[in-house]
Parts: sequence; C-alpha cells; structure tokens
Amino acid sequence: MTELQPLPSVSPARPDWAAHAAALVAGVAAATRVVREEPMAPKTTLRVGGAARLYAEPASLADLQSLLRIARARGLPIFPLGRGSNLVVPDEGVDGLVVGFAHETWSRFEPLPDGRVRVGAGLRLKNLCGLATQAGLAGFEFLEGIPGAVGGALRMNAGAMGSWMFDVVEDVEMISLDGEVRRRAKAELHVDYRHCEELQDAIALAATLRPASRAEAEAIGGKIADYRRKRQESQPREASAGCIFKNPPGTSAGRLIDECGLKGERVGEAEVSRVHANFIVNRGGATGADVLELVRRIRARVQAAKGVDLQPEVLLYGRRWEDVL
Repeated sequence: MTELQPLPSVSPARPDWAAHAAALVAGVAAATRVVREEPMAPKTTLRVGGAARLYAEPASLADLQSLLRIARARGLPIFPLGRGSNLVVPDEGVDGLVVGFAHETWSRFEPLPDGRVRVGAGLRLKNLCGLATQAGLAGFEFLEGIPGAVGGALRMNAGAMGSWMFDVVEDVEMISLDGEVRRRAKAELHVDYRHCEELQDAIALAATLRPASRAEAEAIGGKIADYRRKRQESQPREASAGCIFKNPPGTSAGRLIDECGLKGERVGEAEVSRVHANFIVNRGGATGADVLELVRRIRARVQAAKGVDLQPEVLLYGRRWEDVL
C-alpha cells in the first residue's frame, strides 16, 4: 500500500518506552492491542527492518482517538501503517508509536443506495476490487494489483494502468493527530502525483468512492484478469516495496535505471529486479542497510550517466531520506 508518511510530533529526549506503553494500554479497551518491540519486517511487503518501539492496533474509533491524544501528550511520533507496501523500515526500527489498521473495524465495504460505496482505510485494495466485482460495480479494476490498503492509496494517490485513486474518490474521512474527525470533499483536497497534501499530517479513516458504471461481474472479472496478466509480465514476484523512485518529468525511472545497466545489481540480498528496474527485490535475507545502500548506488549511477537526480517514491519509515542519501 502504498503506505502513509510518519506524522510529525516532538520526540522526548530520553523516552521511557515502558511508561509510554503503560499509558497507552490504560487509555484503550481490551480489544485494542498495544505492545512493545513489535517486529516490522513481517508487516511489510519488502520484508526488511527492525522493530517498532510501540505498536497498537485500535479496535474502534474511540480507541484510535485515545491513542493519538496520549501519544501527542507524551511527545511520541506517530506512524500510521496499512499493508506495509511502499515503505522501507530501517534496521534500527521505528522510534515512536506505529498505529496499524489491521482490525476488521477499518475494513468495511458498504454499498450505498445511490450506487456509491463507502470503504474503510484498512480495506485491502485487492479485497475492494473483489467485493466491487461481486456487487457489479466497475471502475476499480486498476487497483487490484496494488499491494496496499485504501488508506495508503489515498495518502499516495496510488495509480496503475493509467488511472489514479482520486479518479474514483468523492470524499475522505480523516482524523487529525489531536483526534478530531472530519470529512472533506475531493474538491477541497490538494492532490497530485503520489501525494495528498491534507494527509501529510492526518490519517485517512474511510472514503466514499463512485464507480464508473454498473456491469456484470463476469465482465469486470475479465478486465481484472487482463490487468493481472499485464502486471505478472512486467513486475517482479519477489518481495518488494513497489516502485522505488518517482518518475522524472518526461521519462520513467525504470527506463533510466535499465539504460545504466543496473538490472541485477546487488547489495547483499537486495537486488535491482531483472524484470522491472524500478523495483528493488529481497532475494531472501536482505537488510534495511542493503536496500539503502542499493538506493544510493542507483541514484549515483543515474546522476553520473544521465544527469537526473532520482527521488525516492517509497517512504523511509521513521527516518528521512535526506538523512541517509
């Protein structure tokens, strides 16, 4: 999922993680999971990185609001997590509170009487497409192969096959770091390539989507199968975070990397995909450090050969790219 940026807060100089954890646990119901030192690699599509100092899976809006308010009061950085795509977790892990949206309360799919559909931020894009197909709602097929959830797709304006997430969005429900919930129409939002400005310091909770049309499930399924075939032919199947770099104006990052002869380039178990050069794949035992070094190597080679400064599209979870490149 495409996934969300870490949200700004003020880090304590000497954090007492046990005390922070106790405060978070005291503020939520038993159904909400709060733990320390939660491994992050298994929660990401790239499968690298260390643990989150604090991790929570809110089971309700009230508990999410409580988590955010406690974290803010205690100066803890907040890191929303969807399906763990489109991000790289450093080996040292994440110093802050990671809020996961794995609980079923965030995965609703609710067809509305007027033909629109209400979806939760935690709903997998693949599941969204499957449920829409069953309901005879066309227009979401392009999302099927993106390995993320609705929340991350909104944050990053995820796209594929010439279409974008906000092509089908009517409004977004979001929550501020202070726990305030509001719904904003698409026309109020500032959206562009891989970016939604209003979700830089807020978390998407849900969205209202409008299908392109109604259609028979068989026809929708046929289009999904065609898109799936195209992806299988053009994208690697190994563990990855999706496209690593943004496309520069007028060209594609994958083409530039390929023209520099970097397909198959490796650092440890991290490798530039031989199928699509804008993917870094985990050959089985890659570390976060392997991935970061390979990112640096790719950027240096493309800059030297093409004069283009590639910018990462994936998020560096818990840190800033400027500090490591």
